[in-house]
Parts: sequence; C-alpha cells; structure tokens
Amino acid sequence: MATKTTLITNTRLVNEGSIRETDVLIQNGRIARIGDLQHVVADRVIDAQGRYLLPGVIDDQVHFREPGLTHKATIATEARAAVAGGTTSFMEMPNTVPNALTQRLLEDKYEIAAQTSLANYSFYMGASNDNYDEVMRTDPQRVCGIKIFMGSSTGNMLVDAQSVLEKLFADAPCLIATHCEDEPTVRQRMEFFRDKYGDEVPYDIHAIVRNEDACLKSSGFAVELARKKGTRLHILHISTGVETGLFEIGHRVDGKILLSDGSPKLITAEACVHHLWFDAEDYREWGTKIKCNPSIKALPNKDDILKALLDDRIDVIATDHAPHTAEEKAQPYWQAPSGLPLVQHSLHVMLEFVRQGKVPLERVVEKMSHAVADCFQIQERGYIREGYHADLVLVDMQQTTEVLPESLYAKCGWSPFEGTTFHSRVTHTFVSGHLAYEAGTFHESVKGQRMLFNR
Repeated sequence: MATKTTLITNTRLVNEGSIRETDVLIQNGRIARIGDLQHVVADRVIDAQGRYLLPGVIDDQVHFREPGLTHKATIATEARAAVAGGTTSFMEMPNTVPNALTQRLLEDKYEIAAQTSLANYSFYMGASNDNYDEVMRTDPQRVCGIKIFMGSSTGNMLVDAQSVLEKLFADAPCLIATHCEDEPTVRQRMEFFRDKYGDEVPYDIHAIVRNEDACLKSSGFAVELARKKGTRLHILHISTGVETGLFEIGHRVDGKILLSDGSPKLITAEACVHHLWFDAEDYREWGTKIKCNPSIKALPNKDDILKALLDDRIDVIATDHAPHTAEEKAQPYWQAPSGLPLVQHSLHVMLEFVRQGKVPLERVVEKMSHAVADCFQIQERGYIREGYHADLVLVDMQQTTEVLPESLYAKCGWSPFEGTTFHSRVTHTFVSGHLAYEAGTFHESVKGQRMLFNR
C-alpha cells in the first residue's frame, strides 16, 4: 500500500522566530521535508494560498473532567474543542473524580484518552498530604509532571502539610506544577466578606476575596522552597503583576530554557489567556461566568503579565480550561464554581493581540508551542522541523471567527467569548500527521498520541 502523504504548499511558515514562504511535506505522521516542494507528488495537496502555518498549540493546563464529572465535559468533547481551535496537545489536571492520586488511577485516564482523544495528551500525577510513595513512582518520561494544589482544590488535593511539601519538592522525579493561592488568606477573606455583604456582594467581589496578597504569599513560598531544594518548579496561571517579580528572565537555547549565566531555568511560570483578556471591570458584564481561581483582577495586572511574557520572565501561555454547566455557573456568587471553558479560542485570543500590535506573531508561536515543548522537554513536538511529529495549524488572518453558541464544541455549550468576533480562523489542524479538523469538519478515524518526555 502506498505511503499516505500530504503536501501543504504556499504557506507562510511561522517557526523559530521567523516567517517565510515555503512548502511542507507530511509523511507517516512526521514532517518529512520543508522547502520548495512544488514538484513533489503527494496523495493530498493543500494550497495554503498564503495562510500562516504554525506548530500546533500545546496547552499545559486543562481540566477535561473525565472521569467522574462527565456532565461538564469529557476527554473526547474537550479534545475536539481544542483541535478546532488549533491546540494539538494538552496536559490535563488530576482533580477528577476519583482524584488521580495513584498510578493506577492515572493510567486509567491515559487509557480513556487513547480511545477517545483527537488531540495528543498527557496527564499530571496528583499529590496529596498522604500519597508520597505513589508520587515517587511517577515515570518522568511518560508523565508531564506532578500537580500540587497549594490553594483551594477539589477533593483530597490541598497539600498544606509543611513536611510533605518539603519532601515532595526535594524528591520529585519530574517537574512540579503548582496552583499557588495562600489558603488561610483566602478563607479569612471569604469569611470577612461573607459576614460583611451576605449574598448582596459587589460585582468584583472575587477579585478582592482572592486578592494579590494571597497569590504572592503562596507563589513566593513555592519559589523559596524550590530554590532551597533545587526543584524543577512550574507555577501555573500567574494572575498578578506583583508575582512577575519572582521570576528571572529565561531564554530558549537548543531545546532548553536557560538563565543569563547559561544555567537551566529551574523555576518557570505560565500565564493564561483569560488573565490577559479580562480584568475586574468585566465582572459587571459576565459575573460568575468569569469566576475562576486564581481570580481575574484589576486592570494593571493583565498589562504587567503581558509585559512579563514579552521580557521572558513568564515562559508559556495556556488556558486552565475548566468547564462547568451554565446552570452551575448561574448560581449566586458563594455557590457558583470557579472555572472557564477556553481551549477552543486561546489561539484566537493571542492572534487578536497580534492584530492589535501588542505581541508579534512569532512570539505567540514561541509562548504557545516552542517554549512549552522546551519547558516540559517534550519529545519531537512544538516545532516545525524535519523529523518531528506533524502537529500543525493553518490559520487564515483574513477571515473572522464569530463566537456563537452553535459554534462551540466544549460540552458545557457556553463561552466567555460569546459575542466576540476574532479576526482569524483556524482552517486545518493536523495532529501527529492526521488531518483532524478541516473547515468545521472533524476526521476522527485516528486518535491523538501520548506525549513522551526527554528526562
């Protein structure tokens, strides 16, 4: 049987800091050749007609809710939403039901993804106050990292025992990713404002309950502990300007993120698209629909986060995609759960910033693909290079994407971007060489692959 090949011609390839017109040949799921390939015969030819070809987005933080919370989402539904938006790979969090606190429960999620996920996948091992031995059995070449909730979380996943944190930070076999909000500060402020306001809360209550101090205190503690123990630490969803001062500038060099003296950057950080797009004034319109942890805060914070992204103190961009049903989000403030469905439009958000002149297109690719691959040491993904897996996204910057309920693929069926018109459109998404999405149509005969790591 003839080898299946796809030739993408007349692209504007965005990769490794440059944009150039070229062609790309995909063969056996890999990028076989890059260059002038107009003479090449292939089974499928796609004329890009000058559209931009990007490496697929790698989202290092999503909550796809399976198992146990499948009324909100499943790995299958959210992976489809991801692929439709140009995200070809995801790393999913352990606070499902049951929590992924044993190696067996972790592998159960991998088995579900192997059968149902259109996107490539990895899953974090969860840490608790009492599963140290299970965490130590984590295979660093087959698991993206260990997730520690140093703030409110689902189930038995708040790690607040000092002795446990010390051991985990000292002995972890791979990267530790943390949710950092100081739990005593948050609880104290919740009690204070509940007594003060009852159910008649100000529109921006969430920003002042989960405030800058709670984030800085926890992130600062994590950084201090990581420096003491030599931990490979990755702090998720930075939401305040004051936290950005905790991080040193890092540069990508030969597949690694290094400090100015050439040593590895052991403490990295992530920003999420909703903390760049929204600010506290948006609670007036969206209310609990944009309630998330850590909270969306006052306007100066999102400008400071973007600045830290551009000067390389913050390393990657992600979503923290965390869907809940519309009915759940419509509850009063104290009862409404935290989390937003974001994965279908994260690339669109960043491309809108490109259009506004806030960030170059090459930097979007760096922060959503290259740097994620380097940060997690992902094998042969995150770049458009010959021999790498063909995770590719074709984007038309001359078309628009209107966010309407009927255009949403996340199972919850709503989006905080509803009513927005983005000035870009994802036309094709290739996952490990398979054309998974094409102009509104999914091709689901081939599933995504388990990501592997060079550690």
